[in-house]
Amino acid sequence: MNESSAPATIPAFEERLLELADRLPKRLRQCAEFVAANQDRIAVSTVAEMAEGAGVQPSAFMRFCQIMGFTGFSEMQRLFRDSYVGGWPDYTTRLDHLREKGGETGGGLLAEFVEAGRASLEGLLKTVDLQVLDEAVATLSFARVIHVIGMRRSFPVASYLSYAFEKMGVPAVLHSGLGRLDNQNAIVEGDAVLAVTFSPYAVETMDLVEKAMERQIPAVVLTDSTVNPLRKAGARLLAVSEVDFGAFRSLSATLCLAITLAVAIGTRRLSE
Repeated sequence: MNESSAPATIPAFEERLLELADRLPKRLRQCAEFVAANQDRIAVSTVAEMAEGAGVQPSAFMRFCQIMGFTGFSEMQRLFRDSYVGGWPDYTTRLDHLREKGGETGGGLLAEFVEAGRASLEGLLKTVDLQVLDEAVATLSFARVIHVIGMRRSFPVASYLSYAFEKMGVPAVLHSGLGRLDNQNAIVEGDAVLAVTFSPYAVETMDLVEKAMERQIPAVVLTDSTVNPLRKAGARLLAVSEVDFGAFRSLSATLCLAITLAVAIGTRRLSE
């Protein structure tokens, strides 16, 4: 696979990643998937830390950087550091400091998850394209019925959205996969899909969205990166990055974006 010139901007980086992701061998694809879901870590991590997160050797991660067009990890990292001039993420240092002060206690854990949530919320304005957000609100506001889906870790967000829509009188259906039924036939012309999915993407969610879009049903997706296969299909993607503590990620920023969407849609429908 031939390397090309390095992307000069974050959007160009995302386009390159999306273009290459499906054609990479297994180890390099692991790197691509990890980077897509954790772009906020690139500026503050070492190549060894990124490689460990992706589950590959540092040499494989270096090869991935070269495939992306960079001479190495340092050049790729510089792109992301330049994008955070004066304020690139410092949560890694802060979380490490909290761990040193006793993260195994209840109070220590609370402090760490509060800090992770704070960092996630601060990053939300950086990851969400406000123009796409407005377009998503318009699309969902005019829908006859909004079909909501989110599996596994995403399910609390999907169920909350359905609850909020119900309370605001917005017609919505929650697709939970109960009994392994996908209720695809309930989605008809004039409806829209609102999906929540994070890497590794839930197969049920991806299938429902893809099949709906094949029938020209518009879709809005809350996800962890705009480098998502559904982007190629034309879905509107709202990217939200959650900072983790250990192997656990809260849904602080995702729920904030969800309530923003729900209230904006409910308000707009009332004003029509």
